[in-house]
Amino acid sequence: MTAEAPAAPALSSGRLIPVVVHFDDLDALGLLHNARYPLLVERAWSELWQGHGFRFEGDWAAAGDACNAVRELRVTYEAPVTRPGEYAVHLWLERLGTTGLTYGFRFCSADGATTYAHGTRVLVRLDAATLRPAPWSEEFRTAGRELLRDGH
Repeated sequence: MTAEAPAAPALSSGRLIPVVVHFDDLDALGLLHNARYPLLVERAWSELWQGHGFRFEGDWAAAGDACNAVRELRVTYEAPVTRPGEYAVHLWLERLGTTGLTYGFRFCSADGATTYAHGTRVLVRLDAATLRPAPWSEEFRTAGRELLRDGH
């Protein structure tokens, strides 16, 4: 028995962030290396959150909501990326809790029409001093609500 991945939301949910695959992102077979997908997704999220004013600039105590850790990462690869060029990452939130969130993503063609990989990642907001879960700020929650999947 295989688990079915949840259907990706329509492009009306979340955001489509452009990313670039470079020649050196490809493996010896000429395919986008499996470890590059999470890296490109992380870069897309960083760009999105920085656009909302959330960033890490070297000081964890001052980082606020940017002080978080990955609890879980799941990636399903649907089709190989076989060449460098312009692509996109479709990002949305599945769940926005008090101290954690689950986001969904699709690594896709630049127009969002073709999905190469999809997955989810669970993040936990941390207190910089104790490294224990801490609540997201209201500013972060407001920005996050805009990314919630339609109907959730």
